Amino acid sequence: MASIKDPRGAEARALAALGDFDGKRVLEIGCGDGRLTWLYAERAAEVLGVDTEEESIREARNALPDQLKDRVEFRVADVQALHVPRPRFDIAFLSWSL
Repeated sequence: MASIKDPRGAEARALAALGDFDGKRVLEIGCGDGRLTWLYAERAAEVLGVDTEEESIREARNALPDQLKDRVEFRVADVQALHVPRPRFDIAFLSWSL
């Protein structure tokens, strides 16, 4: 997995405050190397992480644990050009995209 850059757990607490990821279909925009993805992915039903940086997506895919491969997908994509059915996700959030 990606390196831990939040030893105090502030990001995990912020994600928990966003809502309940249990059983949800999640779109993570600007997922980078998946560092935030790992904080909630085990609880989610499905995750699509997108980022425009190919190297970051490559790192995320390489770090993807076997137990999550059936429900987590990483794509090189600009969210404005992402073609997915509108009702596909329960939660969508921007991580490092602002």
